[in-house]
Amino acid sequence: MVLKRFKRGIKSGRTYPASEKDEYIEVDVGGASGSPSLSAHGKIGIRIESLEEFSDSEKILRFLREGSIVMLKIKTLKEKDLSELKRAVDRLKRTVLAQNGDLVGVEQDWLLLVPEHAVVHR
Repeated sequence: MVLKRFKRGIKSGRTYPASEKDEYIEVDVGGASGSPSLSAHGKIGIRIESLEEFSDSEKILRFLREGSIVMLKIKTLKEKDLSELKRAVDRLKRTVLAQNGDLVGVEQDWLLLVPEHAVVHR
């Protein structure tokens, strides 16, 4: 909107008063949400973790609650105990969905867990 008015003003030779030139929006990207995974530059952390046993799921969920995106390798547990893997994935899925996040299978040996502020386009 401001850019269109500016282009029209240049074409017509018109200058704008100071009140019309000073339109701007200030955006704070320096971790305003208080999340430890957001750096001073507004970047989101991506953790690469491995699920080797059911008890590792608590550590994974802690990273997700902190706001990190988690790439989770499930191959080790899949080869060791498939029923324990299903139990762990079910726990991860319930918690992620309760927090309005998303859980996506990538290939056969990886899961992608994202918090509420991230979106996975399928």
